[in-house]
Amino acid sequence: MTLAVPTARVEQAPLPTPTVPGVAGARLRVPLVDGRTVSYANLDHAASAPCLDAVRDAVDELLPWYASVHRGAGFASQVSTKVYERARRVLRRFVGANDTDTVVFTRNTTDSLNLLAKALPRGTSVVLFDTEHHAALLPWRGPNVLRVQTPAVADDAVAVLDEALRSTPVGPRLVVLTAASNVTGEVWPIKALSAVARSHGARIVLDAAQLAPHRPIDIRALDVDYVVLSGHKLYAPFGAGALIGRADWLKAAEPYLVGGGATAQVVDRGDQLGVAWAAVPERHEAGSPNVVGAHALAVACETLAREWDAVIAHERALLRKLRAGLATVPGLRSLSLFGAEHDRVGVVSFTVDGIEAGLVAAALSAEHGIGVRDGAFCAHIATRRLLGRAGAQEERAVRISIGLGTRAEHVDRVVAALRTLVADGPAVEYAVVDGRWSPVEDVRQLPAFLSE
Repeated sequence: MTLAVPTARVEQAPLPTPTVPGVAGARLRVPLVDGRTVSYANLDHAASAPCLDAVRDAVDELLPWYASVHRGAGFASQVSTKVYERARRVLRRFVGANDTDTVVFTRNTTDSLNLLAKALPRGTSVVLFDTEHHAALLPWRGPNVLRVQTPAVADDAVAVLDEALRSTPVGPRLVVLTAASNVTGEVWPIKALSAVARSHGARIVLDAAQLAPHRPIDIRALDVDYVVLSGHKLYAPFGAGALIGRADWLKAAEPYLVGGGATAQVVDRGDQLGVAWAAVPERHEAGSPNVVGAHALAVACETLAREWDAVIAHERALLRKLRAGLATVPGLRSLSLFGAEHDRVGVVSFTVDGIEAGLVAAALSAEHGIGVRDGAFCAHIATRRLLGRAGAQEERAVRISIGLGTRAEHVDRVVAALRTLVADGPAVEYAVVDGRWSPVEDVRQLPAFLSE
């Protein structure tokens, strides 16, 4: 590489140091390819966020009481049941839902959207933008699904949605909206889009997986019908998510996952079984509930709700610092749906001229102890289109995503590492192994608990 690295420094005001909730792994050290260890710079929060200290402590407190939920007579079962049902109330408050709205615990956002897709009344028209994450893009199938192209200006999305809804048949309608892009972090104009949907009598489901860890959500203020979210992005990585919203479609639908807990009664009718399904939400929670995951998710939501001012200030300061630093890296091209000045949460995706995204990510990890994501981020259409706008030659990008585990030193480190990579190239030799870039001679050892 012969690109010159600018020597000019970006002058910034000192970062505020708000007190934000602590996360597990804050003191984690990872090995480098040169044999040293460094503190881990986790810049991959958009994929899975670390566990809050408060969540870890709450799970530890619950585990001795862990028992069957709803159907156990033992005292521990009664405790677990109360914990599980309390979590529903917490989730309802967290998104500002009505008392009549239901909370169905699922595995994650993907599970929630697939559940809702199976519960749609026959003939429902579904309208969505084509840059959705695959979790929101793929569950809707059939002739009544209309995918519209995301415009280059956020305000134009309102007119595009209005036109799309005018072309849908009379009958039930559902609009699928992303709250914040997992590729660029940009926040969609949800309130304006919901107003258009309402004018056509449509319901709205909001994919809040990326927005919920960063900012408050209010179903009533946004005027949406359903919110879906994931615990593993909300600092509660214990396998729980939620579908929150209107109960009527869910009450009318048979469960798409059947088994214990989903039934009120099963009788033998000779050549077939007679089944009476349980009430909502239980009919959509077949099997033994994930009480630990639900409790972890509830504690994370309560913790964030108490600390929103500090959380938002922390992330905005770091995002400003990150974007200013990345602007000094030669050949780095940031991706954007709606323009560089559009409101966004702490996510930035980019390419670096002449260096494959997978090699950038591998070098940041092996040489600097930095965790980022490379690829198309389960949003292939969006990423491919944005890369085309940026003039990229490949179909992969690098994504940096910040959160409560991010510190100013992490931002400084990744910017310095990228500048060094552009100026000097990788410090060691890399090759593609099983589809991923990796150091040819990698001396890094896995932790002891993985040793055979």
